[in-house]
Amino acid sequence: MLFRRLSGLLRPITQLAQRVPSQCAVCHAWPAQRVCNACVARFAQPSHRCTRCALVVPGGVPICGACLKEPPAIDTCLAAVHYAYPWAQAIKAFKFHHDPGWAKPLATLLRSTPWIEPALEAADWVIPIPLSDHRLKERGFNQAALIAQKLAPTKTNTQAMLRLHDTPAQSGLTRAQRLRNLRDAFMVEPRCAATLQGRHVILLDDVMTTGATLDAAASALRGCGVAHITGVVVARTERE
Repeated sequence: MLFRRLSGLLRPITQLAQRVPSQCAVCHAWPAQRVCNACVARFAQPSHRCTRCALVVPGGVPICGACLKEPPAIDTCLAAVHYAYPWAQAIKAFKFHHDPGWAKPLATLLRSTPWIEPALEAADWVIPIPLSDHRLKERGFNQAALIAQKLAPTKTNTQAMLRLHDTPAQSGLTRAQRLRNLRDAFMVEPRCAATLQGRHVILLDDVMTTGATLDAAASALRGCGVAHITGVVVARTERE
């Protein structure tokens, strides 16, 4: 109750702050949006990516060899940018420096990426990857949920999926090790299961490294009869 009251008090301040001119966080042009159009054009050029894992592949190649050999649980995967400058720094500021103002520009970046708009139109639900209770209390917000709410407010469902336990730090681990860490980490909220059967769903996250998190969440969705799952991420790391 207190959290909702504070959110209501802060909302007008946040809306006012978003209308105040500011510098571009990348080139420091003034006045500008959080990231100016020139920097978006420079640092967000579309790349040809594997349709199953969003890794960059040569033109004319729809699916990478790894996905042909071991198909992921999601049906297709879309990424806006490489996890590199300036987006890596932006996402770190968003997540670790308590700057939720990045949600809107990152959602805008996603919406302007080819193929993401059609995926949003085809989806019945947009489900952000949930955080554990511990991580949510530590951070104060779920960055994937904030992006989803800016990207598709009428389709975002933050209640459909639960994270049952926290996982150890994933950096430096292989995909197989990450999958072991994430085993049984997600489940579908039982009260939402019926609304997901036979539906097209977007699973949304901020960063994709090996795809283990999306895979684990997608497996839980498959168990309740979801018909089609599209992974959508802001940034994709390069192949390790």
